[in-house]
Amino acid sequence: MKSNRIFLILIIAFVADSAFAQCSMCRAVLESNADNSAAEGINDGIVYLMIFPYLLMGGLGYYIYKTHQKQKKKSKSASS
Repeated sequence: MKSNRIFLILIIAFVADSAFAQCSMCRAVLESNADNSAAEGINDGIVYLMIFPYLLMGGLGYYIYKTHQKQKKKSKSASS
């Protein structure tokens, strides 16, 4: 069990190191510009695109929660 934890920590450490290099081209382009408006635009675009998966998952979670609550109410009223 302990060796599995050590192995997992090592894997995470190596993966985290390579994760910073995923967007080297974007960083190079943005660093070469003297104007920071392009970098701000890219950052705003990333946040904008990041919101939608969370909204979809939140909506799905809410739907599942409401469906579960309805079934719970039905089973309580049926057993009474």
